[in-house]
Amino acid sequence: MDQPETFAFDEANRKTAEAIIARYPDGRQQSAVLPLLDLAQRQAGGWLPRAAVAAVADMLDMAVIRVWEVATFYTMFDLAPVGRTCVNVCTTTPCWLRGSNDIVAALEQELGVALGETSDDGAVTLREVECLGACVNAPLVQIGDDYYEDLTPASAVALVKAIRAGEAPKPGPQARRRSSEPASGAKTLKGEG
Repeated sequence: MDQPETFAFDEANRKTAEAIIARYPDGRQQSAVLPLLDLAQRQAGGWLPRAAVAAVADMLDMAVIRVWEVATFYTMFDLAPVGRTCVNVCTTTPCWLRGSNDIVAALEQELGVALGETSDDGAVTLREVECLGACVNAPLVQIGDDYYEDLTPASAVALVKAIRAGEAPKPGPQARRRSSEPASGAKTLKGEG
């Protein structure tokens, strides 16, 4: 893996970083480490080169090792290049009980990769992640900043095909329900009475 020698925020991201840092009280600017790492990862094309971690450390007057501790702890940071699109499949208990294993199998077959791998064209990385916090709408995947919920193997494959075709599917429940109402439909507050 080739690591770039240097990293610097471009003008727009530098201004954004400065605005983020300014939100914190004097002496607490290091609290901006998470949003700055996220900003650096987005600028670097979806992963955090060593030079980007060092640049964030320098900007926040932190030891590089302290920023590495954060970057290596949180799974939302990638320390190696990934596909242009990352499909994060939740496989913890609620999603597993609702069929996430079948979704993983369908996506592996569609993409020709296993969990943790990137498609040959570099377009999609398929990953298993811990709870995404939308258990009521399990099973789900996260793609970019969006959640796609109430998936079936067929709807998950259709979702990935649409994204690979350049479409922007609507995030949220992919079944016929709103938000987190019961899958069988609303039971209360139906306006009757």
